[in-house]
Amino acid sequence: MSVPYETAAYEPPESPESPQEHLARLLGRALNSFELPDDTLGALECALAHDASLHSAHHSAGLHRETYRHTWLLADGSALTLWELVHNTTPGGAAQHEVYVDEEELRTATARLPLPPDTAEFELPVVVQVELSPVPVPRLGYLSEGSADHARRLLRRAENADRPGADIAERLATACAHRITQAFGRPSRAGRAGLPFSLYEHAFLLRGGEEVSLWEVEHTATPDGRHMCEVYVSEDAARRAMERRAARLS
Repeated sequence: MSVPYETAAYEPPESPESPQEHLARLLGRALNSFELPDDTLGALECALAHDASLHSAHHSAGLHRETYRHTWLLADGSALTLWELVHNTTPGGAAQHEVYVDEEELRTATARLPLPPDTAEFELPVVVQVELSPVPVPRLGYLSEGSADHARRLLRRAENADRPGADIAERLATACAHRITQAFGRPSRAGRAGLPFSLYEHAFLLRGGEEVSLWEVEHTATPDGRHMCEVYVSEDAARRAMERRAARLS
C-alpha cells in the first residue's frame, strides 16, 4: 500500500493522495455513490492507507469495461474494499463510473453491459491493448493525471548542479503515469547524525511502457538552515549526496 507523506515543499497537486482524498475523488466521479452505506463511508473516514489496482478489463468493438479494486487499511488493522466499474454505453463514448461495496454487486452490474461477464483475472491481451491506445494501463500504485507536469516541476525545483539534464526532461515529457514513495533503510552518516534528510523515488511510466525513476533528496542541511531540494538519476547518487552533505555538517 502507498502511505502518503506530508511536507511543505510539495504543492497540493503533486502530493500523493491521502486515503480520504482518494475516497473523495472516487465518490466524486461515481454516478451511484449516494447508494453506499453510511457505515462504510464512516469507517473510511479514519483510514490509514490506501491502494488501488486494476482487477479486470475487456475491450471490444469500441466498447470497454474495466474494474478496479480500491482497498483501505483501517485503524483497527482490518481492510475495506470498494469496487469501481468503468465503462461506456456506446462505441467510443465517454466513460461512466460506478462503485460497489462487494463483488456480487459488481458482477450484477457488469452482467447488464453488452460485453462478456467479468472474470477474476486481467483478460485484455497485450496486443489488443496496444492497438486500442498508445497509453499503457497504469500499474499498481501509479497515478495517471498530470505526470509530465509533475516531472517538469520536480526538475525545475532541483538546485543541485548535477541534476538531470535536458535529455531526461525530454523523455519525461511523455510520462503518462507516476508514483511517489519515500525510501528508507541503508544506515548512513546522515541518519546516525539525526540530520533532516528525506529521500523520495519519483517513478514515471512512459508511453512506450518504459519506467524511469528520479530520486529526490529534501533537506535543511544548508548553512542557513533553509529547505533545499536535490534531484538525481539514481538512488546511489542521491545517497552519496546525502553523505556528502552530512559530512560537511557533522
